[in-house]
Amino acid sequence: MELSDKVIIITGAARGLGQTYARRFAELGNRIVVCDQRDCAQTVAQCQEAGAEAIGFETDVTDAASAKAMAERALEQFGRIDVLINNAALFGSLNFAPFDKLDETEWDATMNVNVKGIWHCCRAVVPAMREAGGGAIINISSLAAVYGMPNGLHYTTSKAAVIGLTRGLAREIGRYNIRVNAVAPNVVDTEAAGEFFGDKKDKLMEATTSQMSLRQAVSADDLFGTMVYLAGEQSARTTGQTIMVDGGTVFL
Repeated sequence: MELSDKVIIITGAARGLGQTYARRFAELGNRIVVCDQRDCAQTVAQCQEAGAEAIGFETDVTDAASAKAMAERALEQFGRIDVLINNAALFGSLNFAPFDKLDETEWDATMNVNVKGIWHCCRAVVPAMREAGGGAIINISSLAAVYGMPNGLHYTTSKAAVIGLTRGLAREIGRYNIRVNAVAPNVVDTEAAGEFFGDKKDKLMEATTSQMSLRQAVSADDLFGTMVYLAGEQSARTTGQTIMVDGGTVFL
């Protein structure tokens, strides 16, 4: 599959998987817009080193005006928006505990970023996609949404909401040839996972892969292949779907 000459917005792209997606899409010859609450200069530099035009913005997806400004700047720079990847989310900074011990402020923050943030970004880009005659939105959900992750009800609930948002929005804007799909990964074997889980990472990955049909850890490349499909014309008749990239842990 190939995908080139698209204008692609990726949220939560200052580091981690978002940064990887940006660099890989840049290598394919796309124009990249990255945004995050953190400085995106490193990601922009990586995209430019790959030969792509790229710009970055500090954006707070929980703020509608900030999301709208991001879309407006993308249009000013590139003239259109073809793909939005809603990758920004709270996970690594969350405290995990039994459901009745979770902090209410953290619950609200999780919903604000993981759900409302997607709504804000979709509202920001859909007018441009509608005017252009189509586009693709890819929302990042999680295995937790369908498997049910204990001691992380705030995260699990937010990612389940992403699936519902994906389905409802796909019904609503499909008439404009805008496709809306979700990707739901398992734990991804990355450096960031090592930093977050520390010396528990190897045991976690072993336990995770033992539940997979394929018995192999999910990598960033596995996710990227699915995103290229959903962003491109190969999926022109695919919308409202959630694709599990989880090594065969659950089957929808």
